[in-house]
Amino acid sequence: MGAIIGTERHDSRRVDRQLRGRAGRQGDPGSSQFFVSLEDNLMRLFGSDRVSKVMDRFGYEEGEVIQHSMISKTIERSQKKVEQNNFGIRKRLLEYDDVMNKQRVVIYTRRKNALYGDRLSLDINNALYDWVEENVNEFKDINDYHGFKSETLRHLAFDPQVDEEDFNETKPNILTQNIFDQLLNAYDRKNQSIKERALVVFNKINNERGEEVKNILVPFSDGKKSLNVSINLKKAIETNGDEIINAFERYVALASIDENWKDHLRELDDLKQSANNASIEQKDPLLIYKLESFNLFQVMISSLNAEITSILFKGDIATQDSGDVKDAKEIKRSDNRSLKTSRASEAIVNQNTGQDNQDKPKETPVPVRAEQKVGRNDNCPCGSGKKYKKCHGKNS
Repeated sequence: MGAIIGTERHDSRRVDRQLRGRAGRQGDPGSSQFFVSLEDNLMRLFGSDRVSKVMDRFGYEEGEVIQHSMISKTIERSQKKVEQNNFGIRKRLLEYDDVMNKQRVVIYTRRKNALYGDRLSLDINNALYDWVEENVNEFKDINDYHGFKSETLRHLAFDPQVDEEDFNETKPNILTQNIFDQLLNAYDRKNQSIKERALVVFNKINNERGEEVKNILVPFSDGKKSLNVSINLKKAIETNGDEIINAFERYVALASIDENWKDHLRELDDLKQSANNASIEQKDPLLIYKLESFNLFQVMISSLNAEITSILFKGDIATQDSGDVKDAKEIKRSDNRSLKTSRASEAIVNQNTGQDNQDKPKETPVPVRAEQKVGRNDNCPCGSGKKYKKCHGKNS
């Protein structure tokens, strides 16, 4: 027969029942006994003062064992209150997480498209169209034609072919579509130029080192950020260079999505803490959190679209000589090789230096002898019989 002795009651009745269940084994119900003090947290927070007054009225002394149905009911009521509070906390956290989960679905869908290449081109086109539409509406509202052209040139390195009259008189949706088509054509021409220049090097590498090189790290840069993209040599040649552009777009999209999403999560954590202060103003913190998180998400999506389109339009590769291109798997070992090479070069230099020294005639070292120092009160070394301080040491 098993017996359970509890030194206090848990905040949750479920935990107490699980503990009682440990006493029963192989059909034996067992027994359990719990000891509760009025100074326990559960009793202290819920009804300890009221129970103490009743016990004093009944004449119970301090330290005396109390067994009464009112105590058991008080404990059960206290546990119910704690469970209700915990349920409310979990429900509130679920409502907060539900807001973030809707945003997470959008971001993870775009990240999946970038990771596997599915619908990536469509996401890039949508990002470009949204950026153009946002800037057209912004600059048309203030009739700033030159500001729009300057922003497009700065952000995308493209000068839109539209005059000031058409910019001011054309409807925003038509103007957006017109500039969007121009940007797509410019992007296709740029990618074609990259493929033509890169394939020259890729074909040369394939002819010279095709059996030993599988993946190549190609450096891309937009003037501010640099990105090394691993590209399969055979696949790049078979697709006539399309794999080069696809790999670059995947890397840019993944890097931008991850960086912006991490920053957005930090902002949501700060927002959740600040939204709790809305209860002081008799406002619902969850409602404030929903509104502000939606605004932050829109800003993040706008920043993400701007970053992706800017890097893709301004990004380019530096064509390398085939002899300088390394296998992507051996990049990590290249640092060790360069270190060994530098040490070997240093050894060669030292060896050559030693040979040069052997050709020169060896000089016999001459020992250096220190002269005895003459004290001021000693006899002068000149033999005059005077003290050194009154003879040759007079002016020293």
